[in-house]
Amino acid sequence: MTDADADQGAIEVDFGDDGLVPAVAQDADSGEVLMLAYVSPEALERTRETGEAHYYSRSRDELWHKGGSSGHTQEVREVRVDCDADTLLYLVDQNVGACHTGHRSCFYRTVDGEHVGERVFDPDEVY
Repeated sequence: MTDADADQGAIEVDFGDDGLVPAVAQDADSGEVLMLAYVSPEALERTRETGEAHYYSRSRDELWHKGGSSGHTQEVREVRVDCDADTLLYLVDQNVGACHTGHRSCFYRTVDGEHVGERVFDPDEVY
């Protein structure tokens, strides 16, 4: 390990001009990619404070506690940052499903339209 690889303390995340970075949520045990969302500095701070995933909803223009209304929370085991410090990886324990469509993962379809994911709840009963 070189000096550049040594632990230098906390990484300063580059939130860019719009104040947001993409964050991939990945199942900490299976490695399954569950979703992608955006994170503001406040969302990252709340995630670190509470241990549950927080994101920034671009459509609602507000802080979003994942599972706040559905109960399908994400317990964050670890937050990783990429080499450019402009993308995050949340390693999570997902409670029920990550997708508002009722699927475990938001990536439940192929680009050809094949349904490849597992539906784990009925969104009409949850939302």
